[in-house]
Amino acid sequence: MVTLRLFTVLLVGLWLKSHFGTVQALHEQAILEAIGKELAIPGWDLNTTDFCSWHSISCSSSNNSMVERLNLSGFRLQGNVTLISELKGLKWLDLSNNNFQGSIPQAFGNLSELQFLDLSFNMFRNSIPGELGKLKNLRALNLSNNLLTGSIPDELEGMENLLYFQIFTNKLSGFIPMWIGNLTNLRVFAAYENEFSGDIPVNLGLHSELLLLNLHSNQLEGTIPESIFAMEKLEFLVLTNNKLNGTIPDSIVNCKGLSSIRIGNNKLIGGIPKGIGNISSLTYFEADNNTLSGEIVSGFAKCSNLTLLNLASNGFSGTIPSEFGELNNLQELIVPGNNLYGEIPTSVLRCKNLNKLDLSNNKFNGTIPGDICNTTKLQFLLLGQNSLKGDIPREIGNCVKLLELQMGSNYLTGSIPSEIGHMKNLQISLNLSHNHLHGQLPKDLGKLDKLVSLDVSNNQLSGNIPLELKGMLSLIEVNFSSNQFTGPIPAFTPFEKSLNSSFLGNKGLCGEPLSSDCGYGFEHNGNHHRVSYRLILAVVGSGLAIFTAVTVIVLLYMMREKQEKTTMEAGNTTDETCSKPVIIAGNVFDENLKQAIDFDSVVKAVRKDTNKISTGTFSNVYRADMPSGMILSVKSLKSMDNTIVHHQSKMIRELEKLSKLCHDNLTRPIGFAIYEDVVLLLHQYYPNGTLAQFLHEFSQKPEYEPDWPTRLSIAIGVAEGLAFLHHVAIIHLDVSSGNVFLDSKFTPLVAEVEISRLLDPSRGTASISAVAGSFGYIPPEYAYTMQVTAPGNVYSYGVVLLEILTTRLPVDEAFGEGVDLVRWVHGASARGETPEQILDARLSTISFAWRKEMLATLKVALMCTDTIPAKRPRMKKVIEMLQEVTQS
Repeated sequence: MVTLRLFTVLLVGLWLKSHFGTVQALHEQAILEAIGKELAIPGWDLNTTDFCSWHSISCSSSNNSMVERLNLSGFRLQGNVTLISELKGLKWLDLSNNNFQGSIPQAFGNLSELQFLDLSFNMFRNSIPGELGKLKNLRALNLSNNLLTGSIPDELEGMENLLYFQIFTNKLSGFIPMWIGNLTNLRVFAAYENEFSGDIPVNLGLHSELLLLNLHSNQLEGTIPESIFAMEKLEFLVLTNNKLNGTIPDSIVNCKGLSSIRIGNNKLIGGIPKGIGNISSLTYFEADNNTLSGEIVSGFAKCSNLTLLNLASNGFSGTIPSEFGELNNLQELIVPGNNLYGEIPTSVLRCKNLNKLDLSNNKFNGTIPGDICNTTKLQFLLLGQNSLKGDIPREIGNCVKLLELQMGSNYLTGSIPSEIGHMKNLQISLNLSHNHLHGQLPKDLGKLDKLVSLDVSNNQLSGNIPLELKGMLSLIEVNFSSNQFTGPIPAFTPFEKSLNSSFLGNKGLCGEPLSSDCGYGFEHNGNHHRVSYRLILAVVGSGLAIFTAVTVIVLLYMMREKQEKTTMEAGNTTDETCSKPVIIAGNVFDENLKQAIDFDSVVKAVRKDTNKISTGTFSNVYRADMPSGMILSVKSLKSMDNTIVHHQSKMIRELEKLSKLCHDNLTRPIGFAIYEDVVLLLHQYYPNGTLAQFLHEFSQKPEYEPDWPTRLSIAIGVAEGLAFLHHVAIIHLDVSSGNVFLDSKFTPLVAEVEISRLLDPSRGTASISAVAGSFGYIPPEYAYTMQVTAPGNVYSYGVVLLEILTTRLPVDEAFGEGVDLVRWVHGASARGETPEQILDARLSTISFAWRKEMLATLKVALMCTDTIPAKRPRMKKVIEMLQEVTQS
């Protein structure tokens, strides 16, 4: 009897459970259908009842009728998301990288099971709802990159299990509340790029094993609290661009896992803790633009991973420790604007990876050591504004990779060694001004054909300015003033375009651009008569003027007769043949090409759609065949407004500079033409077309032969081109495969570099009236910041890398609505696909070695396309990782 009763109870329980499950499933489905219709979510089949199989949905393993995870990241959705709060079983909700607006729904506070909530990279406004504090189980909250205002509500103190708290890049203000320091599980707190003021809570990190603290670019005051180092687990500390004062706490040295310390642009005082060498993991140490003092501690030498040490613009004194020579990974030592003295530390020159040495604006004395270029990777050597004396060593010519050499404002003597002409890569600047150099300028300086700026002013240099300097084809800025030069200034465009102040202070110097003309004489009937050269020019000029005027009148008459004859024969003509545009300005930068380029033919070519090669965000590209047989690629700029007329000289100067920008992986303009409000940029023509055509058109042809090594070589070349641009402080506005050209050897050349200068409001001539970037390549943060950044370039490059690996377009309907290449690749694991399934099978299946290299390259691409800009590697690091792929 008892057994029967028990059996009956069990049956009733099972029936109730089954019935409840059915009701729950119907309820969940109704909610999801309503959400799908409201947000127009791609990939949801609202006609099927098995909603657990819908894209981006995961259901509970114990209760298949409860939605447990909802991941709608990156679909560019918009609409009202409040309905999602009805999914009571949600543990994971990701709505990041969409276009949601308005306030964050207060109803989200009712999702009591929620453990993960990501609303970042949207356009949510107003304040953070205090109702979120009811989420007791929440472990990760990310509200970053929105338009949130107000303070952090105290109600959030209820999120006692919080591990990750990210609210960076908003407009939040007020104080950082003390209760954040009471979150015992907190590992990551990122609140940078807001308007927070007041002190950093003195208990932050005191009760939790804090790993990352990033509060840069706020208005925080007070001292760096000791508490953040209490648990000795901190790995990343970023407090730059605030108003912090006081000293660097000594307890910082107890955090041996600290990789990055960035505390620059504050008001810190005191010295660097002597135990800094205990931080064995230290990679970056930036404390520039503070009021730090004392000596630079030798303990840094124990940080074997140290890559960058930036102590610029402080009050450090003493010498640079000789122990720094042990830092084999050191790439940049930046200490300008201090009170350092002593000789140039030869030990540092032994650092085999040293790329930048900036000792400028200090009190270094002694001579420049002969082994100054023992390190083979040195590209920036900045020694200006010190007290260096003696000769410039001839061994300076061994610095063959230098891009910039600054030695101005010292007490250097002797002559300029001709060996400087061996530094063929010298490009940004050569500054030897304000010294005591004498003798003649070496003719070998003319071999520096990539150099943009030359300054030898305020010395005692004498003799003629050598004609050989005409070999400096890239020269833009020169200064020969305040020396003892004599004779005529060579007729050379960079000299003639310079201000006359660049040549003043040389009593014996004459010619353009100085107002003093050079006088020449000749003998007649045995008597010495000086004949004014100006008079000769006047006579000759008058004759030429008369001849020219007559010629012009005749030509105009002939042209008029010809035009009238043509009109009579042709009758009604089209506007294209009647109105020939007047070229306002035009030039070819290479003297050897001037005869081969005809501007009228250029304009005629761009007015025919049949000549169009490609269409980009900022320009259309045309093929132009010259009468000489030369073929040009002509770029017709879009987005040019009337400001182009008012800033024409500035634009031309920018183009001239860019024409001298030498790198094997960059295109550069060879000339320009302006008519009406149209700007045409002239480039070489590349018959192999663009990388986009190579990947998506040529690879589809029957004769295509898979070649992974070529693709990897292209990827490295593009990375090197972008890295160089970032080195010279140029951020590309439109990185895409369509803006990478391939020469006859399939060497890649990054194009549209000049767009970054001409359409940059802070540098160029016009405003950006289009979105910076091509669809599918634009980094997610751009939609909210509207700023073009180096990390954004890295993201766009990552998309190009994914194209190379997959041979898929960055935007393709096959991915599903709202899904681009990046989201398709990152979502592979959620779809149950392996990395191998993402790759172009025509390449990855040929050999195990190719597949291995492609998988390694895929890891780099995934890093580059991380949604968080700070997590993306720099282009220089990307090159290193790709080179490791080839070496392995």
